[in-house]
Amino acid sequence: MLTKPLMAALAMALAAAPVVSHADAGAHPFSVEDLVRLKRVSDPHLSPDGQQAVFSMRHTDYAKDKGVTDIYTLDLAKAGATPHELVAHAASPRYASDGKTIYFLSSKSGRSQLWSVPAAGGKATQLTDLPVGINNFVLAPGDHRVALSIDVFTDCDTLDCTRQRLDARAKNPTTGHLYKKLFVRHWDTWSDDRRSQLFVANLDAPKQAPVWVSKGIDGDIPSKPFGGDTEYSFSPDGKTVYFDARIAGTSEPWSTNFDIYRVPADGSSKPENLTADNKAWDGWPVASPDGSTLYYLAQKEPGFESDRFGIWALDLTSGKRHEVDPKWDRSAGDLAISTDGSTLFVTADDEGQHPLFAIDAKSGDVTKKVADGAVGGFDVGANRILLSRTDLKHPADLYTLGRNGNLTQVTHVNRQALAKTAMGDAQFFTFKGWHGENVQGYVVKPANFQPGQTYPVAFIVHGGPQGAMTNSWSYRWNPQTYAGQGFAVVTINFHGSTGYGQAFTNAISGDWGGKPLDDLKAGWKYAQDKYAFLDGNRACALGASYGGYMVYWMAGVWNKPWKCFVDHDGVFDARMMYYATDELWFEEKENGGPQYLHPDNYERFNPIDHVKDWHVPMLIVHSGHDFRIPLTQGLGAFTALQRRGIPSEFLTFPDENHWVLKPHNSVMWHHTVNAWLERWTKKGAGDSAGK
Repeated sequence: MLTKPLMAALAMALAAAPVVSHADAGAHPFSVEDLVRLKRVSDPHLSPDGQQAVFSMRHTDYAKDKGVTDIYTLDLAKAGATPHELVAHAASPRYASDGKTIYFLSSKSGRSQLWSVPAAGGKATQLTDLPVGINNFVLAPGDHRVALSIDVFTDCDTLDCTRQRLDARAKNPTTGHLYKKLFVRHWDTWSDDRRSQLFVANLDAPKQAPVWVSKGIDGDIPSKPFGGDTEYSFSPDGKTVYFDARIAGTSEPWSTNFDIYRVPADGSSKPENLTADNKAWDGWPVASPDGSTLYYLAQKEPGFESDRFGIWALDLTSGKRHEVDPKWDRSAGDLAISTDGSTLFVTADDEGQHPLFAIDAKSGDVTKKVADGAVGGFDVGANRILLSRTDLKHPADLYTLGRNGNLTQVTHVNRQALAKTAMGDAQFFTFKGWHGENVQGYVVKPANFQPGQTYPVAFIVHGGPQGAMTNSWSYRWNPQTYAGQGFAVVTINFHGSTGYGQAFTNAISGDWGGKPLDDLKAGWKYAQDKYAFLDGNRACALGASYGGYMVYWMAGVWNKPWKCFVDHDGVFDARMMYYATDELWFEEKENGGPQYLHPDNYERFNPIDHVKDWHVPMLIVHSGHDFRIPLTQGLGAFTALQRRGIPSEFLTFPDENHWVLKPHNSVMWHHTVNAWLERWTKKGAGDSAGK
């Protein structure tokens, strides 16, 4: 249910490895309290000479129930160096071209503004004092210009006008808001009629008003709700800005037609559409070092957010374009280019991992550079790549990848905290699923595993549905939080999952309750046959988003194996989901068109039609700010359970969206879910529940 393709060869190594616990003596099982207090590393960047690194690190202020992000630097030239805090309460650090200055965003003055600080440390200086906040920014080569994304009313000619209108609204006692088109609300936010637009400021004269270069584009730059500064960039000479945008008009909720534009950085002419011929998604433009070629990612099928993203090259002189990697059956993301322009770097889901790949810009040949775990943010330098990496037992740390291919870990920000915890070991497995096709899953042993014993099982169904449970770390639905409570975890990357080829991903569309359910059934049987420590008589199924849909579907059509269900933000009624969700392109692709034209498609696998067959106890979690799958879906399912007399509970967070993000709420979520699992999986418990 999420937009954008957002992980994949350790699978074979894990499959061959013994499934044993490596917990140190005296370590306590990993818990949600451990999870929320871990430090979170992100946004790594190299200095121009490649000898220094700057990155963001978040820690949790649990008393204040929020995360706090600071900026750190690291001396890569010194082996074993420890990170040094450069600026507190700041984010988005970027090196100047000479490496002597770091630019960043901070709200210390009341609104998010652009600041700078010496890279060696010292006093920070506020560079902009705009009447509205800055969302994100991109520096031009040479640092004379900076592109800024700012939310504005597009009928205002100045930033002051936007400020004045916001202030007037705040003073107006009327709370009504008249809408004339969709989006009315998106993800977790009601529209206030502003658009994210691009402005270019002169860093040599930061008090000058920035130039509005995207004026006339009826769209958000970057895209909402998850877009970032990789959606716009400068040419090597700093004279041109490239960006992607979807023209909103009256079709925004059912369109994935993003195009790439170029515009002079001085705003001397209007933006020019470079990809108007492709009605699918074009985005993430990156110019070659010589400025002759623009590389970008593009899909081919309009209206399908999970179509494969190929890498494309546009000759900026002739206008000719070609796909660089047409034979590579993976969907690329996070595009970057080497300093000599010969190699493109991307990440992509790949058979349970999320590796870093190098693609030859001429031949399209693909080489896996970091095979195991999940690579997050990365920055390409002349002699090394700086990247963040996670796996199922390790949250993000920074690594360098040298030209010789050696991967070296350079931070250990959670070493002390993790040394005190015990986690479960993971093992991937492959089995025959729908129509005898290979399907992958993995099992995680409980943290307190003892040979010869059996353990209750948390059977997790992933969301998306075009996503995957990978060898990566997560702060939501982390298998280790269940392993720490004494549960084994089993999960299946059913048909529809990413990282197994586009045909495998496409297989779920129009068949939500078919092929995926066959895979889940076959995977569950295979896991029980293969792993003697799984107690199949004490198992509960859990899922969120599409996983929540599947839990509701299983409750009616495959409920016999399960002692309980946990459903988070799932689809209960496919009919009303179409009319209540925000992004209609998703529903229309998955069901063959609008509900009013294809009602039978929405009924084919509709959980609401099988409530008469429900009998397994269920915990439902659904939050008030979830506009992707609105709250009434969860309320309707809870009403059905209560009316049928089935043991059930309903947990809601009025201030959370499709995810539960606040530290205290996350802890409550996990404790509530774990208590539900324990209640129904105790030996002898719930044998007659719901019957």
